[in-house]
Amino acid sequence: MLVVGGASEMPGAVILAATAALRAGAGKLQIATGGSIASTVAGVVPEARVFALPETKAGAISASAAKIILEHASRAQSVLVGPGMIGESAISSLLKKLLPEMEGPTLVLDAGALICVEEDEQCLHSLRGSVILTPHAGEMAKMLGTDKEDVMLDPLATAQRAARSLRAVIALKGRETFIVGPQGNAYCNRTGNVGLATSGSGDTLSGIIAGLAARGATPLQAAAWGVQLHGRAGDRLARRMGRLGFLARELLAEVPALMSELERPKKR
Repeated sequence: MLVVGGASEMPGAVILAATAALRAGAGKLQIATGGSIASTVAGVVPEARVFALPETKAGAISASAAKIILEHASRAQSVLVGPGMIGESAISSLLKKLLPEMEGPTLVLDAGALICVEEDEQCLHSLRGSVILTPHAGEMAKMLGTDKEDVMLDPLATAQRAARSLRAVIALKGRETFIVGPQGNAYCNRTGNVGLATSGSGDTLSGIIAGLAARGATPLQAAAWGVQLHGRAGDRLARRMGRLGFLARELLAEVPALMSELERPKKR
């Protein structure tokens, strides 16, 4: 799989997401990140092949990086775009070049990459449902041009409307996370706790989802299972450490054991 993201201000986001993908069982991992932090990221994630991308003067990933990204994305099962990216105009310019050519892999869009939907709600239609968006309520409100309060009033209906109009799987994060497919299939996740609001937690979630997609899960399966694993990891840490104060990076080591337990056949 391929993770695209990071900036000099937030190298940790792409590191968390990439490591989470490996913890979820992704095989060969590639990271495409800004040239100013590529060597740092490579040192922290030695399991990955890291590509240095051209940057703007402000340190954002340049739109000229699209060709490099597409070359490596063509050989991936899943591609995650967004963690740690900065500069709305730069992200928008990059995605306008990427999305029309992104055929084949499951595409996960998180954080800053969600801006593409704000500007053009039909920008994902050519991907034929093989895309996953992971907004929280505030991001969903911006995507739909509405108020956060309206999203919170009926998050399931909001997620269903967005999934249908965007032709994408939506994981609307919150106290209850609703995972909805373009055809209306819906799941509600109630695992997790307030500790998961910690900085970097969303990066770990998007990485887990992309990692599961890289293993062959459908977009809806990857989103539903990823949210469940992320919530269970938070619950396990809360029992051991308390509901507040555990770190996003501490979620990562919990994932393999949780997957193993869920795979284990129940004794009769």
